[in-house]
Amino acid sequence: MIFCAPKPIEVKDMKECLSEMFEAEVPIEDIEQAIGILQEKYKEDQYSFEPIQTGGGYQFLTKPAYQASIGILLKQQSKKRLSNSSLETLAIIAYRQPITKSEMEQIRGVNCDYAVQKLLEKELVEIKGKSEAIGRPLIYGTSDNFMDYFGINNINELPTLKDFSQKENEIGEASE
Repeated sequence: MIFCAPKPIEVKDMKECLSEMFEAEVPIEDIEQAIGILQEKYKEDQYSFEPIQTGGGYQFLTKPAYQASIGILLKQQSKKRLSNSSLETLAIIAYRQPITKSEMEQIRGVNCDYAVQKLLEKELVEIKGKSEAIGRPLIYGTSDNFMDYFGINNINELPTLKDFSQKENEIGEASE
């Protein structure tokens, strides 16, 4: 429970959960004893994290000795975030695939070279082949990494346009 809780979990919440699971009262002393055993186990150097009492409950946190490496990782990951233009381009590719770069540019109204290049580098899209159109332009589609990143098994699991309410997409009020 401590490991999977998104924020510190209190002993009373663990007690409620365990009591429901075992259909019997679980003494708080037993829970505290189990937490003590976990804390003792994860004190060893072979573990990079440990259960810490914080915020009125317990949570697994990275040990201070690993703070520098975690900081570097988080900094690198923030560099890997997609810009708004890349996200827009990715959405167009996901919903209109297979699609050529000129078709993307026609929808967006701007050049998509940089965005497509970044999406290829991040392996979220891939070249699916060449179009039969004049000049035989490359056609793009989403990759397996795209599916994994967004937690879907196939492209049909993407939300449909009707899933987005109009109010969320409106800016200002309609004028007559």
